Amino acid sequence: MSEPGSGGTTFDRHLVLDQLGGWRGMVDASLPTIAFIVANSVGGLTVGIWAALASAVLVFLLRLLRRESLQQAVSGLFAVGVAVAITAYSGQARDFFVLGIVRNAGIALILLASIPFRRPLVGVIAEFLAPSHLGALSTHRLPSLRDRVRRDPAATVPMEGAAAVPVEGGATVPVAAGERAPDPEPEQHWREDPRMLRAYGWLTVLWAAVFALRAVVQGVFYLRDEVELLATSSLVLGLPLTAAELVVTLWVVARLHRHRSAEQPPAS
Repeated sequence: MSEPGSGGTTFDRHLVLDQLGGWRGMVDASLPTIAFIVANSVGGLTVGIWAALASAVLVFLLRLLRRESLQQAVSGLFAVGVAVAITAYSGQARDFFVLGIVRNAGIALILLASIPFRRPLVGVIAEFLAPSHLGALSTHRLPSLRDRVRRDPAATVPMEGAAAVPVEGGATVPVAAGERAPDPEPEQHWREDPRMLRAYGWLTVLWAAVFALRAVVQGVFYLRDEVELLATSSLVLGLPLTAAELVVTLWVVARLHRHRSAEQPPAS
């Protein structure tokens, strides 16, 4: 991220949204696991390993054809590759899930650790992607941020000229023609609002609890070498549970946007 006045371009968080695969990306990420589960139960471990690899490569190629983020495609392929390598080395089907168990436990700890520092991670991410003082999610409809950016002509500087956009501290950032102007700074930081800090704290606890639940349940099945139950819990506690907590998170964030935008003074 370039500093104001440094002559560089301003980091645009909306570009980050284009790196996310959305629901389709979440489904794509589940395909190698499903392929491994089915193939392992039908043809054994070796068949399961090759099926997982083949599906991971297929997802990688589909993402390239859809011109999605190369980073996302590579990271997904890498994760499956590591899981397959561990499984092939140990010769045990349960080890295909060990990376996910460790990852879930680690994420849960990171989320919980962010709360005592008054920087609940869900709040940091939510305010980065959709600042509450802008009220972008204040409606019940919860419109797509990417669609809002693409359709809002006021979000970019006209092509015939350039502009110097004011930012925090009285400085200005040069914005070239056709580029998105940075969002205005809030009158009050979200962490200075007790209601927002408390709500984001509980949302962070919710997400940490879900990741911890996955780690504990799958960890128990892993230790018992219950491969079928381990596979089933991986799917049940994966996309469906993520979808449920995402709906709850969006609902709470929408209420926070209404709360915050209602307190913002009208623009002069």
